[in-house]
Amino acid sequence: MAKNVNTATPIKVEHHAEAQFMGIRFIHPFAGMHKETDNVKKELEAWFKARGIQPTGPPILRYYCIDMRGKMELEYALPVEALLAGDDRVKPSTLPAGTYTSLIYSGGGYQGNKTLIEGSRAMGLEFDRWDTEEGDNFRSRYERFLTDPKVEHRKTKWEIEVAIKLVDE
Repeated sequence: MAKNVNTATPIKVEHHAEAQFMGIRFIHPFAGMHKETDNVKKELEAWFKARGIQPTGPPILRYYCIDMRGKMELEYALPVEALLAGDDRVKPSTLPAGTYTSLIYSGGGYQGNKTLIEGSRAMGLEFDRWDTEEGDNFRSRYERFLTDPKVEHRKTKWEIEVAIKLVDE
């Protein structure tokens, strides 16, 4: 049996323009987070389909607050050309413009995040983040799923852009 091979591109530091999304924000414990994310993904895709809307790019999973031993505050979102009126579940959302550190990783989002964080810290980069009782909060931290799961169903083979906004200078 072949072993999974994790790969990462070099870390980039670059300016990102504001990006517009429609998404579902939710709070869930780290344990079981992936199953809940899959449920939210299906719900959001059905919302888009019911309205005849096509996303303008790959989906993201945004991390607002992280507590690996507690609850995570997340948003699964699809990009749109212009923000739309939402409803009680689906809301308009934006990723703020600014300087981000990022890489593209295959082999799993958890290891990709770890690689980005360790590499960015080694470069002396400062994340736009703060601590609260709920956990580690980020102005903008996300995973962008570049691989279409309809083409490649094995998550360990997906290419994922992992990005974190840096403190504005």
